[in-house]
Amino acid sequence: MMKTLFRILAALVLLAALAVAGIILIPVQRTPPSEALAAGWTPAPGAGEYAMRAGDCLACHTADGGADFAGGRAIESPMGRIWTANITPDPETGIGNWSLDQFRAALIDGLRADGAHLYPAMPYENFRMLTERDIRALYGYFMEEVAPVRNPVPEPELPFPFNQRWGIRVLNWLTLNHDSGFTGTMGDPALDRGQYLAEGPGHCAACHSPRTVYMGQDGITADDPAFLTGGHIESWEAPPLRGPQSVLREWPVSELAALLATGRNFRTTANGEMRLVVEHSLQYLSQDDIIALSRFLKALDGQPHDPPEAVAPMGPAALMPPEADAAGAATEALLSAVSPDMPLGARLYVDNCAACHFSTGRGSPEIFPALQGNSLVVSDEITPLISIILDGAEVPGTAARPMPLVMQGYAGRLDDAEIAELASFLRRAWGNDAAPVSADEVARIRREDRPQTR
Repeated sequence: MMKTLFRILAALVLLAALAVAGIILIPVQRTPPSEALAAGWTPAPGAGEYAMRAGDCLACHTADGGADFAGGRAIESPMGRIWTANITPDPETGIGNWSLDQFRAALIDGLRADGAHLYPAMPYENFRMLTERDIRALYGYFMEEVAPVRNPVPEPELPFPFNQRWGIRVLNWLTLNHDSGFTGTMGDPALDRGQYLAEGPGHCAACHSPRTVYMGQDGITADDPAFLTGGHIESWEAPPLRGPQSVLREWPVSELAALLATGRNFRTTANGEMRLVVEHSLQYLSQDDIIALSRFLKALDGQPHDPPEAVAPMGPAALMPPEADAAGAATEALLSAVSPDMPLGARLYVDNCAACHFSTGRGSPEIFPALQGNSLVVSDEITPLISIILDGAEVPGTAARPMPLVMQGYAGRLDDAEIAELASFLRRAWGNDAAPVSADEVARIRREDRPQTR
């Protein structure tokens, strides 16, 4: 027994020594371009800005109240706080002195210009699928069309050993095992385009795929079984986009496309990080690309994916709130009766929520989201739901739906016990089946730094 244990320990020590030797002795390599473009190739006008929007660069690299792309936005990771980089062409604090090869390496290898490793808050696992055309278009955009801003960014606030960038090399050996560039596998040009947007610039897997034990993405491409089966970002749940638990199975392509382009559809509204994705990225994509992405997500899950005629058609519309279904009938009857002895959670709902979300719990199409079957309401991660009740929420206006939607917060109106009763009611009403919330949990969330909801 002791001999076996000694051999195991010796093997582990040897592996560790080999890993350290590899880190020290094997030079860091930058991946060459995934395709050879013709000499003198230049991107079409506007291609760089479009690629930036598709990659959602602005949302991450712009701090609240800061200059565009100047960095300094805090990213909360399980290991600590990381500040996003200044990617303006400022030569001292930004990327103004970077070559195209250095820029490409940052996107697809996770390497800074000086060869140091970037923390994987930068989704280089996903950007590794970017085409060379998009990489060059992005480089031209940031070097020629973005104003330089001098803005030194703080160092990451990470404890040892996570503050040792050289250790990321080991992580990259485990995670960057897919080729650079993109080859569609869907067998249809429109679906391949949607696949590219989801796998590459849109980096959907960075949030919507689970994580491995070493915090890499468990599912980066459509061929991976865990791809887009659900994940977490900060305290938010990124719901599954495929599989039996995916709400997208119930949506036609038109409703999925509407949510992506406008942040709202007949059933729900975008919140948390997805709100920022719609605000800074998806609303700027062409209708063809929104439809391609929507169709890909449906086809990936083996669902019907016929294209709609348009995304979020413009024009006046009178949309009646949906009636209660069989699962919600009993709750609607309870709320409509307004009995003096109804449970506290139901009474709080009537007083504070029913005017917008109605006694049916099914909301108002494209304005107030349904609470029945809402993945945020019934999630095991209760922080987003409590945060929205406390702080309110906002859906930004977009080109197709200019009117912003705002929900007030109730932090000053309801105490911890009342919010717990209200949240517990929402999680059990209209056929919802989720665990209750305690006043102590609400108090904890009230004290903590909460996810951004507006």
